[in-house]
Amino acid sequence: MTARILVVDDIPANVKLLEARLLAEYFEVLTASNGPDAIETCENGKVDVILLDVMMPGMDGFEVCRRLKSDPATAHIPVVMVTALDQVADRVRGLEAGADDFLTKPVKDLQLMTRVKSLVRLKMLTDELRLRASTTRNIGIEELLSRKHFDDGTTPKVLLIDGRESSIERMRKMLRQVAELDVVTDPHAGFFQAAETPYDCIIVSTAFDDFDPLRLCSQLRSLDRTRFIPIMLVADIGEDDRIVRALDLGVNDFLVRPVDQHELTARLRTQVKRKRYNEQLRASVTETIEMAVTDGLTGLHNRRYLDSHLQTLFDRAVARRRPLSVMITDIDRFKSVNDTFGHDGGDDVLREFARRLRKNVRGIDLACRFGGEEFVVVMPDTEAHVAEKVAERIRAEIASTPFAIGRDGQTIEVTVSVGVSSLLRGLDSVEAMMKRADVALYEAKTGGRNRVVAKAA
Repeated sequence: MTARILVVDDIPANVKLLEARLLAEYFEVLTASNGPDAIETCENGKVDVILLDVMMPGMDGFEVCRRLKSDPATAHIPVVMVTALDQVADRVRGLEAGADDFLTKPVKDLQLMTRVKSLVRLKMLTDELRLRASTTRNIGIEELLSRKHFDDGTTPKVLLIDGRESSIERMRKMLRQVAELDVVTDPHAGFFQAAETPYDCIIVSTAFDDFDPLRLCSQLRSLDRTRFIPIMLVADIGEDDRIVRALDLGVNDFLVRPVDQHELTARLRTQVKRKRYNEQLRASVTETIEMAVTDGLTGLHNRRYLDSHLQTLFDRAVARRRPLSVMITDIDRFKSVNDTFGHDGGDDVLREFARRLRKNVRGIDLACRFGGEEFVVVMPDTEAHVAEKVAERIRAEIASTPFAIGRDGQTIEVTVSVGVSSLLRGLDSVEAMMKRADVALYEAKTGGRNRVVAKAA
């Protein structure tokens, strides 16, 4: 695992010490001796994790962290605050400033490397999501992220898996005001509950006599439904080896007993915030991919999707020697609708036409808006004579009931012409099949409209 680590400290000896440790693990190391330089480095270059000293002259580490986390361009970079302060209040202050973790000097190699590697993994996931979001949207990614939908203020839903009753009661009291807490004492039952319920965080205790909690953590990370839910481990003093293994397995954070309430809530808040941040990125990617293949007016697939998917359906039909039919529909005299009722009236007709079209085709059929007032329906496993009947049913459905225009209840008569073609055995192609349907549509239009032509099938 390689990454670029920024070390920020005003004491050169401290910088050299951390730099040597990180270089030994093959990390690339950048350095800064004050807050403004650190912020500038983050703004101008790719930084994966920041090791930030707290006690610096001028701008201290808390202020640096606050500024980095308030800027959408740098808010996703994990910050580990490194300081000689060892009071819980200092750790909580750092976490509340937006820090992702907190290390106390002198920093042990074990703590340093496990924390850095864990945060690098999270940063890589976030970077991938940010890249997908930025490449699927033409708007600026920073503008998208600055909306901060990921931090919606709702109470997080948390699952505690703990086998010790006294520990459970303490955790209940500490989280009473900050989380909706479910408790499971059986780790096997906890796994299934985590898979069935959308939690914001899962807290796993090491307090089991006859069960390895790391096995549970591994199972949660391997299941699709729980792969991205933050996991926090609550361990006892002296369980350093188990903590290291847990972080290697993908556990996001840990606390050591006795657990401080303020630190627990601060760390939980950090994990939930990061989860919602990444969920917003995933939602943005999903939404924009959907937008890219969907016609915004009718809700049907668009021509882009048809162009990419029709060939797949055609190849599958040829390989399996199954029938395939396609119809092209065109709303008759649609220009006069726009001329008489304006584009709003035309949009009403297109939406209602799409609704009726969708109503009369199967779930496996591919219905698309081809452009303007033309629509295409691709029908897998459908012989020519069946496709003609479907087309006639759609034609009759359109002609049977007038279309409503606007809000005043006005209606107009609408008809449609349809051309149908089907896959020919032997030398055929998508282009040839679509051309035959288009020729059939032209014959329907020139032959008087409001009719189906399938003789070219």
